[in-house]
Amino acid sequence: MSLILQIVQDGAAAADSLSSASSSGGALDVLKLIWKGGIVMIPIGILFVIAIYLCIERYLTIRKAGDLDSKFMGGIKEMVIDGDLKGAQRLCHDRATPIALMIEKGLSRIGKPLKDISVAVENVGKLEVYKLEKGMPILATISGAAPMLGFLGTVTGMIRTFNQMQDSGQQITADLLSGGIGEAMMTTVAGLVVGIFAYISYNLLSSMINKVVYKMEASSVEFLDILHEPA
Repeated sequence: MSLILQIVQDGAAAADSLSSASSSGGALDVLKLIWKGGIVMIPIGILFVIAIYLCIERYLTIRKAGDLDSKFMGGIKEMVIDGDLKGAQRLCHDRATPIALMIEKGLSRIGKPLKDISVAVENVGKLEVYKLEKGMPILATISGAAPMLGFLGTVTGMIRTFNQMQDSGQQITADLLSGGIGEAMMTTVAGLVVGIFAYISYNLLSSMINKVVYKMEASSVEFLDILHEPA
């Protein structure tokens, strides 16, 4: 019985060592393959890092901007009707979201014609939307530039492969062809991966911005309706 247990334990240890070796070897092979893609892989990697940073940073910013308390406009309405404009402005200042900043600007214009209040609120809204869209053009550029860089790397890699074939003369082997073409295609794969990631991120973030803009427009209309009620 002890002999059987010993055999099982030895087999498990051997399997663990093989799996760890294969996993580490696979990671090294991937890194080696990426490095063989050539110098074009460097700008593609930089674009990938920028795309990840912009995606995370914009997501957190837009999500925070669209966070609207359902009781916020109700509290503003009660304070405006009671004449507590300072309290309403303080509430907006504490929220510090694009919607709150719009309402705060409108509160500071109370006493002037309603058209002037509407223009002031609209101008603040445009500025806040511009802040939300900060970095989005860069993300859109990466979605198009990364695949183009990948294709450029493939073309230069193929040219290098043909030059190697020419230098080798009559000794052209299948390993030479497959290795050179595989390395050349690596940049295309990397560029497409980065481009697809940036493209999907851009569209998802744009959709989130559109939802925030809709909330801003709805809140501004509700605020202007509130100003009509005391009159």
